[in-house]
Amino acid sequence: MTYCVGLKIRAGLVLLSDTRTNAGIDNIARYRKMFIFEEPGERVFVMMTAGNLGITQDVVTRIETGVKRARVDPDVESVLNCESLYRAAQIVGEAMLEVQKRDRAHIEAQGSAADATVIVAGQRRGGELRLFEIYSAGNFIEASEDTPFLQIGEHKYGKPILDRVIKPDTTMEEAIKAALVSMDSTLRSNLSVGMPLDMAVIDVDTYHARTQRIEYDHPQFRQISDSWANALREAFNGLPSVNI
Repeated sequence: MTYCVGLKIRAGLVLLSDTRTNAGIDNIARYRKMFIFEEPGERVFVMMTAGNLGITQDVVTRIETGVKRARVDPDVESVLNCESLYRAAQIVGEAMLEVQKRDRAHIEAQGSAADATVIVAGQRRGGELRLFEIYSAGNFIEASEDTPFLQIGEHKYGKPILDRVIKPDTTMEEAIKAALVSMDSTLRSNLSVGMPLDMAVIDVDTYHARTQRIEYDHPQFRQISDSWANALREAFNGLPSVNI
């Protein structure tokens, strides 16, 4: 399994994914779940994947192939030259549907799950920041001011902090910390999510993703993890007793 989270605030987008894939307790591997496509100064587009690895890798390959073909032939539509980020989400959804139609029955016949989800996010020049979650059927939903974050994979452990902290006017610094705390909570509670992490930050109207690979010994992540654990213990110890 995996955990990916995308936050959409007025200041930009924060995207974070782990790299663990497992097919059982004795078959654990690392695979990148975040994929970034850029047209400098014009558009940035990010995908994060969860679910059946064969399905998601095929979807990503189709998107990459489309981008490469479009660089040679401008008449080929891709996520970097289509009319909007909404259309880019549709392109990913169409790729998902095609792969599911071809492979789902065979995968399930072998006793495996074929479900997969993708978070896509980005901005084009002249357009707004967009954040979508695409399902196995190819349909999708979009983040809004009422729901300014989306999660895929093992999302339940990292959701409480986001519910309490993330609002449209949250600062970029706070959003980055909240994403890391959300991931840290998931890492502590679920062995199917693991380091290293990939983070991308897209400031509004920059059309560029600032990226970082966060390894086990990343000093700021370790400090955030330890500080959050200590703060929770202090808060718990400060709660009033209940007499029964």
